[in-house]
Amino acid sequence: MQRKVCFSPPDIGEREIENVVGVLRSGWITTGPQTKLFEKRIAEYCHTDKAVCLNSATAALALTLHVLGIGPGDEVITSAYTYTASASVVLHVGAALRLVDVEPGTYHMDYDRLEAAITEKTKAIIPVDIAGVPCDYDRLYEIVERKKGLFHPSNPLQETYGRVVLVADCAHGFGSTYHGRPAGSLADFTCFSFHAVKNLTTGEGGAVTWRTVPGVDNDELYHRYMLLSLHGQSKDALAKTQMGAWEYDIVTPAYKCNMTDIMAAIGLAQLDRYDDILKRRRAIANAYTNALQSGRVELLPYQQKEYRSNCHLYPVRLKNCDTAERNAVIRKMAERGIATNVHYKPLPMLTAYKDRGFSIQDYPQAYQMYHNEITLPLHTQLSGEDIGNVLSSFKEVLTGL
Repeated sequence: MQRKVCFSPPDIGEREIENVVGVLRSGWITTGPQTKLFEKRIAEYCHTDKAVCLNSATAALALTLHVLGIGPGDEVITSAYTYTASASVVLHVGAALRLVDVEPGTYHMDYDRLEAAITEKTKAIIPVDIAGVPCDYDRLYEIVERKKGLFHPSNPLQETYGRVVLVADCAHGFGSTYHGRPAGSLADFTCFSFHAVKNLTTGEGGAVTWRTVPGVDNDELYHRYMLLSLHGQSKDALAKTQMGAWEYDIVTPAYKCNMTDIMAAIGLAQLDRYDDILKRRRAIANAYTNALQSGRVELLPYQQKEYRSNCHLYPVRLKNCDTAERNAVIRKMAERGIATNVHYKPLPMLTAYKDRGFSIQDYPQAYQMYHNEITLPLHTQLSGEDIGNVLSSFKEVLTGL
């Protein structure tokens, strides 16, 4: 009897366990030296000056919009084909959400439609690196430069950029590259997820990095994130432990979304072996592609001249299948003990966004990408036998349609 194949279990080894035990024994388990070290390692990996570690990518996105001073009266654009976090953060800061359909045959925003959607109220664009495949950042920068005449900054930081700011939802993309440059150094700001199902996990968690820009003090920017993530408190808990240094101020009524040293300890162990994790994920993706490229599915190109994906997800589209047939494939795979998924149901199909006036009829390409999409399991716990089981079962189920 073949074993069940889970969709995306975390890859936790002895090194992660030992790191967490060390933190527990240290007596310091919240934000402290391990979190600061993890931030330093993340920044080094992404070739950036700073990184801020938080409790989720959602927090990273929301705090970045706050740091930029985006709020009521402003507009932020993102893709109709993404998870809710890319869009909900826009509503959290009180800005108006604008969705753009995807380019035919891709999971990325239609760049022509994106350019047309920019108005005098647009302050940021949230491109989404779905499955770890980077967006066309060269084109994104060309678009915001062409549209800079429409941009009206409302604070000194926005004035420094002088154009619409690119805030990447790179929840899937840690370890991907674009023209040889690592994710984290591509957009103006980049927000990562370290959730349990991600390539690199801290259980829950996320981080934000940003490009160095003349006129922007990176230390000051880091401090602003710290204030926002810790209630607006002028000293974090570690600083308050210094002799006689109890006193603090609350400079703004902010949020509570810091990363803990327990989480960072897991992340540090993951980062130590992340090259091997990426190597394994890419090998599995290659095995899938080699076996399926002549079949009745459309595949996502993971490696191109311009980019190299971290292979976070393996989405395929079933040719000549409708939604009911796609769902039947998911059920039949489950009956064989193989978990699959769908990435994603477009935002205009979800109640929260339908209630705000969005309709899937206005995003036909997003629906086309969704209606026959299925995501195969792709993670480092898959054995060679598991991979063979997934492929043989998938082909048999498709043949039986």
